[in-house]
Amino acid sequence: MKASDRPGRWTVGELAARFELPTHVLRHWEDLGLLAPERDASGYRRYGQGDLVRVAVILRNKAAGMTLEQIGVLLDGEAAGRHEVLEAHLRDLTERARSIERSREMTEHALRCRAHDIVACPRFAQHVDDLVGGRATGGVAGWDDTRA
Repeated sequence: MKASDRPGRWTVGELAARFELPTHVLRHWEDLGLLAPERDASGYRRYGQGDLVRVAVILRNKAAGMTLEQIGVLLDGEAAGRHEVLEAHLRDLTERARSIERSREMTEHALRCRAHDIVACPRFAQHVDDLVGGRATGGVAGWDDTRA
C-alpha cells in the first residue's frame, strides 16, 4: 500500500507536489528543524497531518514576509524570545500594510489625475513628501533583505 493510500501519510514527493514545491525545499526545511517527518522501516520520510499543517504555516508566513528563522520561532512554542520575534513581525506587518495603503492611494490618484506627467502633479507628489523630505524610508530598507 502506498503512503498516499493511507490517510495522513505522504512521501516527500507527494507532499511537495501537494504544495507545488520542489522536494529539496522540504528537505531544507527539515535540515532547519521546521519539519520532522517520521521515517518508515526503510528510512523514507513519511509526512503526517501535522507536517501538512506546518508546511501550510511556513508558506503562509513566508508570503507574509517572515524569515525561516522567524517561522522556526513561531513553530517552537518553547523558543527563547518567541514573543519578541512575533511582536516585531506584527509591527513589520502593520508598516507593510500602511505602505500598501499609501501605494493604493497613489495608484487611485494616478488613475484619476489628468496630468500626463504624474510626477509633476502636486497632489500626487504629496503622497511621497515624507520620502522626498527625508522623514521616512518608505520601507525600502527591506528590499536588500535576503529572506530564506
